[in-house]
Formats: sequence, C-alpha cells, structure tokens
Amino acid sequence: MPTNKFSRREFIRRNSLTGLGAVLAPAVLTGTSASGSSSPALPTSSSLAEPLALLGGKPIRSKQWPVWPIWKPEQDEKQLLEVIRSGIWSRATVVSEFEAQWAATLGVKRSLAVVNGTNALIAALAQLDVRGGDEVLVPPYTFIGTVAPVLATGAMPVFVDVDPETFQMNPANIEAKITSRTKAIIPVHILGLPANMPQILAIAKKHNLVVIEDACQAHLAEIDHQKVGTFGDAGCFSFQNSKNLAIGEGGAVVSNDDAFMDRCFSYHNYGNPYGMVSGVIGAGTLIQGTKMRLTEYQAAIGLAQLKRLDAETTTRNTNAAYLKAKIRSIPGIVPYKLYDNVTRAAFHLFPFRYQKEAFKGLPREMFLKALAAEGIPCSKGYATLNNMPYLDDAFRSKNYQKMYPKAMLNFKGYVERNHCPQNDRLCNEEAVWFTQNMLLGTQADMDEIANAIEKIYTQADKLLSQK
Repeated sequence: MPTNKFSRREFIRRNSLTGLGAVLAPAVLTGTSASGSSSPALPTSSSLAEPLALLGGKPIRSKQWPVWPIWKPEQDEKQLLEVIRSGIWSRATVVSEFEAQWAATLGVKRSLAVVNGTNALIAALAQLDVRGGDEVLVPPYTFIGTVAPVLATGAMPVFVDVDPETFQMNPANIEAKITSRTKAIIPVHILGLPANMPQILAIAKKHNLVVIEDACQAHLAEIDHQKVGTFGDAGCFSFQNSKNLAIGEGGAVVSNDDAFMDRCFSYHNYGNPYGMVSGVIGAGTLIQGTKMRLTEYQAAIGLAQLKRLDAETTTRNTNAAYLKAKIRSIPGIVPYKLYDNVTRAAFHLFPFRYQKEAFKGLPREMFLKALAAEGIPCSKGYATLNNMPYLDDAFRSKNYQKMYPKAMLNFKGYVERNHCPQNDRLCNEEAVWFTQNMLLGTQADMDEIANAIEKIYTQADKLLSQK
C-alpha cells in the first residue's frame, strides 16, 4: 500500500504495528564513525538483480520492523500498577517525580508536565506575553502543532524559509521577516535534528525577541553537548505515542526561569496561586489559565520510557550515521546535514532529499511506492503549512478581524508574503522520511534500506516504462 498517502501519524502507526516484539541492538560497526565520516561501499547483492517488487519481483525485505512504543511488562509495570491501585490518578507525586527526572535529564532547572506538546507551546507563549497583535516567526517545515499554538494566542504566524540541507529554519532569512510587531521566534528542531540555535539566539538578542524552542521531536539532541530545549527562554517537548519518549499523550515546558515556570504552573492549573504567583489567603484564582494537568499513570509510563531513552538515542544515532554513509553515494540521494556544532541528534525521523533527475526522471511518488513494495516503509513528509485554509479560517474570525488591519488578513496577500520556495521544494518534490523505530533495528536492517534504494536506482528505467 502506498505509504505516501498517509498522514504522518498514520504512517508511524501502521509502520510500528507491523514490528518485532523486541528491539535488536545494532551490530558493532567497523570503519564508521558516529558522524558518518567514512563511507562504506554498497555491498554487492544478488537481490539487486531481482526484478523490482513493484514489478512482480521478490522484495528486498520481508521481515517486520521494530515495534513502537516499546513496553516491557517485567520492568515497566510495577510503578504503573501501584498508581492504578492507589486510586490517586490526578496530578500528584508521580508527576512531580517525572518532572524532576526530565529536568535532570536535560540539565535544566525546572520542568512542567502538561497534556501535550501543543499545549506546552500555548503555555509558554501565553506566559511570555505573546498576544493578539504580535507576530511570531516560525518555520514552514513543521507539524501543525507548532503553528496552532500561535493562532491560539491570537498572534500572527510569519513563516521563515528553511535551509534544505538541514531541513531547519534558515537564520539567514530571519531578519528580513522582523517587523515592529515581531515578539517571538519559535525555532523547531524538526525531525530530531537541531536548529542553528547560536545564530538564532544572536538575532533574537539583537532585536529583543523571545525564543521558544519547539523540541517536540528532539529528545536528548545536543548542540555543543547542551540539550536542545534549554537554550531559549523556554523549551517545549511532546510525549505523543510516536515520539522518542512515548506516553501516548503528554508534553512538557522547561526553563531555568523560576518566575516564568511558576506562571506556567499556575496557568496549567486554572490560574490558581503557585510559587511567585501568590496573593492573600482566599484570594482565589489570580491569572487567566486553563487545565493542562498530566495524570499520575501517564507519568508512570513516562518514567518507564525514560530509563531506555539514552540507550535508544545512541542506537538511532549509530544506525543513522551508518545508513547515511551507505546511501549518500547513490546519485540523487542527498541525506540530511547536521550543523557542525551538533554533538548528538535525536532522529525522530531519518530524512533525505530525493532528486528525480538522477533516477531518470522517476517521480517521487513512484519512488516511494517502489521503496514500500521492497519492504521499506517511507513517507514524503509534510505538506506546505504556510498556505493552508486553516490560516484563512483564523483570519476570518471575529477576534482576528478586531486585532489586525484588513490588509494583514487578506489571505492571498498573506500567502504571497509568506512564500517559502525552499520549503515548497522539500514538501512537493524532494523530502523522504524513515521513522525512528526503523533506526532501532540492526546494521543488517540498514543494509536492506540502502540496498532497496540502490535497486530502485539501477532499475528506474523499468519503472518508467510501466507508467
């Protein structure tokens, strides 16, 4: 079935449901550094001479992929069962324990657990005083969960085009987008690959802008050995089922700013007093808030998953570097690039760019179908967020009509001002993804991915003749 027609979450769900019952450690690598500095030659395989599976041949791979999320009853269920049997299910000590461990893991002072990553961003924006009339700079190559929180605050998203080599917001494009209304930048460490935080922070400081890191896909990724999510005024994470730390649903706001974190805590609990958000006894609710509290049993699942996260992240990095070295010599396949200061990536997704000219003009859609037929689940990734109808819907709302001049709300004009050609190319022509659970397999699994791509490359003309 052509996986490129699925949504991102459906793609991940279907891929993980066909997986193995246990994750296999990768074989010891030889001749390949963690950065993928060496480039092993593609192995000679009789399977490459087989007809393409899409044309009736034998697939490269018939085995299942590692399941996600991973659950090991013998070591994961003790605390969860204790929570369930206690009857204390709403936020209490287990949530606080998870917050403390997540903060310690990141090397940050405070963490607040909330219902999901989207609401983590909403809380951070609200407590950094982003409101109606403000503009927030965002990348177009991201999930809707980055932009929806901006609209939820009444602010205006302004899209900054990407660096196609890294898939990240391009700092060189930021200053041209800054106006008198600009209040914040949300760099997104998309796919689990770190954005260029030093340059983004320098621009933010120059223009007195707030920086909120969307690290929802980037658990334990690092720049110069510092965890992403800890560079800006706030960092936001997601623990949704597909994420590298999976709870089902969940999220967190992190920061070293006590006053900000106290406001976030109050906000996530209806605006009731907490820490520095305090008043006289009996004063009641003090600030505008909502209810975003995590449950105790979610936190117990998170604590179980957290025990494996570091080792799993190492496995993903090792396999990603090996796979990158294997496929980068194939013409028309351009793997992701990490910035020089990245000391660790998270690899929520493994991305590369597909350039059809090297495959005799084979369209990306046909390449994806052929790859899936070889037993390699894949996706074309995101659609263009900067021209979708949800934006026009927001602009037509009563609140936006009152907060912004008419010229800013003209959708055609907005789309023209927010055109991002590099992002268009990624979304519409080039991007291809593999999910993070595939990187929890073996070195032999990575060989099969590379062999499948090589097989399609060598037989692209046969696919074209069947069109």
